[in-house]
Amino acid sequence: MGAHQAIRAPVFNGPAGWAMILPPVPPRPRLTGAQGCDVAIIGAGFAGLAAARRLHQLDPSLDVVVLDAARIAEGGTGRNSGFMIDLPHELTSADYAGAGDSHDWQLTRLNRHAIEFAAELVAEYAIPAGWFQRAGKINAAASAAGLAANESYARHLRGLGEAHEMLDAQAMREITGSSYYRGGLYTPGTAMIQPAGYVQGFAAGLERAGVRIFEDSAVTRIESNAQGWRAVSAQGSVQAQRLILANNGHLESFGFKRGRLMHIMLNACMTEELPPEMLRALGGHECWGATPADPMGTTVRRIGPAQGGNRIVIRQGGYYRPGMQTSAHDLSRLVAHMRRKFDVRFPMLKGVRFEYSWSGHLCLSRNGVSVMRELEPGLFAACVDNGLGTTRSTLTGIGAAELLCGRSSDITGFFAAEVEPARLPPHPFDSIGANLYMRWKEWQSRLE
Repeated sequence: MGAHQAIRAPVFNGPAGWAMILPPVPPRPRLTGAQGCDVAIIGAGFAGLAAARRLHQLDPSLDVVVLDAARIAEGGTGRNSGFMIDLPHELTSADYAGAGDSHDWQLTRLNRHAIEFAAELVAEYAIPAGWFQRAGKINAAASAAGLAANESYARHLRGLGEAHEMLDAQAMREITGSSYYRGGLYTPGTAMIQPAGYVQGFAAGLERAGVRIFEDSAVTRIESNAQGWRAVSAQGSVQAQRLILANNGHLESFGFKRGRLMHIMLNACMTEELPPEMLRALGGHECWGATPADPMGTTVRRIGPAQGGNRIVIRQGGYYRPGMQTSAHDLSRLVAHMRRKFDVRFPMLKGVRFEYSWSGHLCLSRNGVSVMRELEPGLFAACVDNGLGTTRSTLTGIGAAELLCGRSSDITGFFAAEVEPARLPPHPFDSIGANLYMRWKEWQSRLE
């Protein structure tokens, strides 16, 4: 019988701004005492909630319990930038192109399945329309290198037969209100979500369907026994026949895939609600999202009242932290960096205050694979989203549920064909090498 003790718990700095701009939600109960269920899921983010919904679809009689270390939408999920991207979006690539046309075509089809899964639950659970919008996204370019990256990616999209539109500087100014960008590449298939609202509505819908969710219930130990798997928290435990780990990079915290996962901490800032005079000075469209033409650049998103107010969100400044923790100093340093990025893009908004700033965590493998498989008898993983927390985590959650129920699908087949995450260099060489590389890439993409 195996046991796995968690060696760390999630640590973030700053409030999850997406949750802060929505009406407060009453807290859910903590796990106390001894509970029992058919399937327990550790993690109430995109993967864990998707797994719970897919389990309910496959077998409504299953008693499902979901445990989260934080409150819904205040952990890693509520710190996401909210892009549900359908097309290849390989962060280690120079232009987001993936492993090849065949692989990218297959992954695009699966990503669209995840987006449809999300659209269906939005309708089923009566989630407000503003929290899930099929708005598309822009790869924004501010330099000759950025324009070249967009041209390269556009050629890749043409090879895949995918719709896209090249935007010039005037079109970018009309959309964003900013004269900073020299061009853009628009693709229509991305859904833009209010991540906190989306997962709050998702969780509430699952509860109405009979799924039990416990918040502030960090699991410190999992152990197999004759009845299946037992998950233990500070104040209680759950005995389940089967268990799904849907905790992204914290899979490693329980002893799995050690030395194979790259933990990147990102930071974001959200402005105060823009006053009417600032909105007039800015112009542009009410809602849009721009990822940088170079993956190491700056992501910018403007939201409107349907998402929590007229605000701009900016994200930049990644660094490698194998301990999956950030400090207040890290966040403060990067907020100043993002302020400079913001001001050069929106000089007409100088003086607008950043109301919220926060750190978040993404998990990559060197070879771009996820971990969606049975780790031990009755123990399944839906982890390692490779920086695609919305679509990829939704897919791994669906896949883990299907695998647990003995179902085969295109999703289970895709992840079953993936190899193990590649090994990283030994510590501290992994940290030194990764951070030097990211600083170099950030300098190269500094205009983006």
